[in-house]
Amino acid sequence: MESIQEYYTQLVKILQPIYGEGEAKSIARIVFEDAFRLFDFTSSKPFLFQRAFQSIEERLLQQEPVQYVLGQADFYGLKFKVTPDVLIPRSETEELVHWILETNTLEAPRILDIGTGSGCIPITLKKKIPSAEVMAIDISEAALAIAQENAQLNKVFVSFQQVDILKKEEWTALPQFDIIVSNPPYIPTKEADLMPDWVKDFEPSLALFVSNNDPLIFYQTIAEFGLSHLASSGFLFFEVNEFNAQEVKSIVKEQGFLDVTIKKDLFGKERMIQAYFRA
Repeated sequence: MESIQEYYTQLVKILQPIYGEGEAKSIARIVFEDAFRLFDFTSSKPFLFQRAFQSIEERLLQQEPVQYVLGQADFYGLKFKVTPDVLIPRSETEELVHWILETNTLEAPRILDIGTGSGCIPITLKKKIPSAEVMAIDISEAALAIAQENAQLNKVFVSFQQVDILKKEEWTALPQFDIIVSNPPYIPTKEADLMPDWVKDFEPSLALFVSNNDPLIFYQTIAEFGLSHLASSGFLFFEVNEFNAQEVKSIVKEQGFLDVTIKKDLFGKERMIQAYFRA
């Protein structure tokens, strides 16, 4: 019977032409740790999960993201259920959450996440600030169901509501907040062909793409929403595309927000915006 090391090496080898060596090793590590609870990839002990391994291997070779294959993703030290109804949580979003936690000085802030997807942002914030009042909205009923499961999985209460933020008549049902955060869709549909296959073929297009005619519509709309739904001395946070960060900054400043700051992620890309609101 082949060993754990041999199966691990095999998986890295077949994934390397698709993802490159570093990413292939990362995917293989996730599979062995999360699916098989194996942590020593050099072990000569027999590998006992051949049938499950074959199924996982076949799906990975179709370029299906490992998080969807395993049905879960790690985010800020927590586990989240993920399906193709929600985006896979990413490291730059972890950095955004960290920036919010660093910025907040309130003991019980009222927080709103717009376009919550898996719920990774509001659930993590509630976990780190237990006294916070946290609400999250999304247009997708399927995404909200996953987010609700994730809140239960991580033993926190977040108020989830189905809201289309682009419909201003739905704003009146929402209260005021101290912090509003959003990682909205921002990729013009004309750029879909530039996306890796494992993103555009598997992740929800509703959460990724916007009209070519008005690709910054969510930033414009959410900034306007913030004017009426942020408490004085509140903060607005956005995750942005590195190529539109300056445009989003201009939109937010034009709305009257103060101290609009762009922050780079760990890779040196402009991926986050913070803005201060004073009524």
